[in-house]
Amino acid sequence: MPTADELLGAGVVDDLVGCLERAAPGVRADAVRRAAGALAPLAFGQRVTAVSDAVLQDLPDDVPAFAAVLRRALEDPSFSGWMIWAVADAASRRAVDAHEASGGDALTTGLDLMRELTPRHSAEAAIRRLLQADADRALALVTGWTGDPDEHVRRLASEGTRPFLPWARRVPALLGRPGATVPILDALHDDPSAYVRRSVANHLNDLSRVDPALAVATATRWRDADPDGTAWVVRHAMRTLVKAGDPGALTLHGFAAPGDELVVTGPDPASDAVRMGEDLVFAVLLENRGDTELRLAIDYVVHHRKANGALAPKVFKLTTRTLAPGATETLTGRRPFRPITTRTYHAGEHALELQVNGRRYGRVPFDLVL
Repeated sequence: MPTADELLGAGVVDDLVGCLERAAPGVRADAVRRAAGALAPLAFGQRVTAVSDAVLQDLPDDVPAFAAVLRRALEDPSFSGWMIWAVADAASRRAVDAHEASGGDALTTGLDLMRELTPRHSAEAAIRRLLQADADRALALVTGWTGDPDEHVRRLASEGTRPFLPWARRVPALLGRPGATVPILDALHDDPSAYVRRSVANHLNDLSRVDPALAVATATRWRDADPDGTAWVVRHAMRTLVKAGDPGALTLHGFAAPGDELVVTGPDPASDAVRMGEDLVFAVLLENRGDTELRLAIDYVVHHRKANGALAPKVFKLTTRTLAPGATETLTGRRPFRPITTRTYHAGEHALELQVNGRRYGRVPFDLVL
């Protein structure tokens, strides 16, 4: 993970000073210059705010004049990279303030700037302030970007409207209307650019957390229209629902709910205790006692102990298998227990469980020793 200095350090902001002053002769970017010297103690988000504040101080209050400076700056190839993240934030703030004060064309100008800035570095976070200000008007314009010749602009249409975009604010106006962005995804799910298709898949995966039925129905339409061309997008978009054992998502992937014909033995841990730094190793035996083959999505669930003693489940992918009638197969799983920044481990009893096509099997306890 890059550091804040690597993303938006003093050198980058010093370069921004030069870009702005060349774009607006006679204007000194003194606030931006001061911001460059005050970044050291700040985290990335704080740096974005500080530089954005400074850009707003140095550039004109009038939205058209503000936009004119940025458009002249875009003639300079060095006006690019992470400085754009902060500049786009400032542009969205200026446009929303003007829109809320007097309406007019400020919102349209702000969205146009997002479209023009994003090829230099994504404006995906900044655009969300504009979406919240007037979702209907903004979505109408953003949807038109799905036909733009630039893949970065097409991706912005999908990425900027994602329900749970990382590093970005939530947009309640969109979260409350999960179907509002589906026309954007419909237009882009078979885009020639893999960069755009990945964004579409991530967007639909986000939607699956808000409205699973809508996400499955959308993916089903795409799959039915072009099974081969949409296979990767559908699979990637349904990953959270598949892990959650959602019947619709599993059926879409050909994983029918298992009946009594599937016999699962295990999981059987190699030990009833695992030390921090070691792996939890376990075995599973699968048997198909039916007369048709079974296509199986096999996951395992670790129930992690929390600070209060409660257990919280986390699903991990194991494998997929097609089991012929009468066949048996033994699988081995391995879960490392290593210090990671995204989880705090607590000593004591945990639990291990298998999940096959959404159905849970054989929960067994084990101890974690720190």
